[in-house]
Amino acid sequence: MSKLIVNKGLTVLGSGGHAKVLIESAIFCGYEIDYLLDDDVNKHNSIIGGYRITGPIIESFNGYSIIAIGDNLIRKKICLRLTILNWTTIIHPSSIISKDVFIGEGSVIMAGAIIQPGTKIGKHCIINTGACVDHDCVIGDFVHIAPNSTLAGGVTIGEGTLIGIGSSIIPNITVGSWTNVGAGSVIITDQPDNCTIVGVPAKPIKFNNEQN
Repeated sequence: MSKLIVNKGLTVLGSGGHAKVLIESAIFCGYEIDYLLDDDVNKHNSIIGGYRITGPIIESFNGYSIIAIGDNLIRKKICLRLTILNWTTIIHPSSIISKDVFIGEGSVIMAGAIIQPGTKIGKHCIINTGACVDHDCVIGDFVHIAPNSTLAGGVTIGEGTLIGIGSSIIPNITVGSWTNVGAGSVIITDQPDNCTIVGVPAKPIKFNNEQN
């Protein structure tokens, strides 16, 4: 399953490494990159993925927009700051997505990702390269499932959480909101909000009391 948008203009917000991958996915889906924007003035006029960074991140009333930034909290702040944008969803043609999967606006599904039946993906999420999300998972807004991570069936991921590269989660586990899961972790028990968890099996090593 892929989302094919023919001859539609796209404004890309952010210009790091994630933006390079997202731009390629957008082009595969038939978008035309109208603007590439970044708040870092030192990047202006630089070329990323074959496109010039033309200025800071601002409201745009034409075409579609997507946030191309891997940091979950920054994506949320930009989304709250820009209230009048036509957010789109980008799904790489090589991904495999069951027909009843729900994907929220602003989310991106990268090359080789697999999303199985009954799963719900929130807004402005990243399901990154080669990630596997099995049946009946619930993924909150602003979540990032990093490359080659695997979620078994019935997993729930809270808002803003990062599932680090190559991590695995057994069935019917809940991982809280704004939690960072270290690369290669194996999660076999429910995990709390606002913490960093690592290891095999994964356990919290640090808590963050800030409210996002």
